[in-house]
Amino acid sequence: MSNAPDTDGMNPVDAPETADPDALEAELAEARAKAEEHWNSYLRAVAENDNVRKRAQRDVEAAHRFAIERFAAELLDVRDSLELGVASGPTAEPARLVEGMEATLRLLNRAFEKAGVSVVDPVGQPFNPEFHEAMATQPSGEAAPGTVLAVVQKGYVLNGRLLRPARVLVARAPDPAAG
Repeated sequence: MSNAPDTDGMNPVDAPETADPDALEAELAEARAKAEEHWNSYLRAVAENDNVRKRAQRDVEAAHRFAIERFAAELLDVRDSLELGVASGPTAEPARLVEGMEATLRLLNRAFEKAGVSVVDPVGQPFNPEFHEAMATQPSGEAAPGTVLAVVQKGYVLNGRLLRPARVLVARAPDPAAG
């Protein structure tokens, strides 16, 4: 190994003092131009990233604002049906009003179904505190203890997520003194 300086792969900083000042100026100008180019690329990337973030934020806000648009459109038919029923109420026959209410309920059920809303109606099923709210217990000789005897108010689930628990009466063992 020799101690002689290697001049082939020299950095400009390591260049001997005898280097040509014009060549050094040219290299410096080239380095500055490259630095300017990299800086401009960085600024463009930062601006593009900011634009993507803002666009995504606007999309999320629009999704929140219009998320229920389809469901609301489905409910318009239900509202129209209810308005017709109310308008014809004073002169309609009770049987026709009931028929109209049943038709309106079918429209509402269809809208719920399209939106992913399902009914929790657990009569005869075991009590499940995740989907049921016990209003009271009632002694029963026919139903097993812990079984739902009656539904006071139906519950609803949206795509598997509980909206409202079903309010229920739960069976318990018959009282021994009542026998």
